[in-house]
Amino acid sequence: MTLLDIDPSTTALVVVDLQNGIVAMDTKPHPSGAIVDNSVRIARALRRAGGTVILVRATISADGGDMLAPPCDQPRPPMPASIPADYFDLVPALAPEAGDLVVTKRQWGAFYGTDLELQLRRRGLKTLILTGIATNFGVESTARFAFELGFEQIFVSDAISAASEAAHDASLAVFARMGHVRPADVVVQSIETART
Repeated sequence: MTLLDIDPSTTALVVVDLQNGIVAMDTKPHPSGAIVDNSVRIARALRRAGGTVILVRATISADGGDMLAPPCDQPRPPMPASIPADYFDLVPALAPEAGDLVVTKRQWGAFYGTDLELQLRRRGLKTLILTGIATNFGVESTARFAFELGFEQIFVSDAISAASEAAHDASLAVFARMGHVRPADVVVQSIETART
C-alpha cells in the first residue's frame, strides 16, 4: 500500500476515547487491545519524529446531568449504577507524556465544547491521524467536524473499531471521502520515512 507524505511538524495523532471503561467493551473487527497497541505504536513514532499527540477523553459530571440523552429510537445503554473510579481514565499504555495534550469532551465528538481546534490552529497543525473507539461514534463525529474545518485526515483502519463490523465498515467508507484510510503499519512507516 502506498506510503503517505506526512510532515510530522504539522501532524497530530488524535486518540479518541481509549479509556479504561471504553476499552473494556467488545469491539469489532479489531479487539480493543489491538486498537490500544496500534495507537501506542503510532504515538511513539510521531513523538520521535517531532509530531504532536492529543489524547481525547470523554467524561460526565458526577450526577450525570451533562450527559446527552435526547429522545431517540435506539437509546444508549444506561451507565452502570456504580461507575468504577478509573472508568474515565486513559489506559495506562497511553498515559500522557511530556508535550502531549489532553482534551476532555462531554459528547461523541472532540471539537464541540473543547479547545481542540484552538490548540491545533495555534500549533500550526494541519493533518490529523485518527485512532480510537468507537469508529462510528467518537471517531466519526470528530472526523466530520475536522473535515468541515478543513483539516487533512488519516484514518488508521486497524486502530479504530466499533461494536459491530458493519458499523465500522460503514464509517470507513465515509472516511475514504474525507481523507486517507491506511493500516497502522503504513502510517508508522510513513512517519518514520517522513521529510524532516
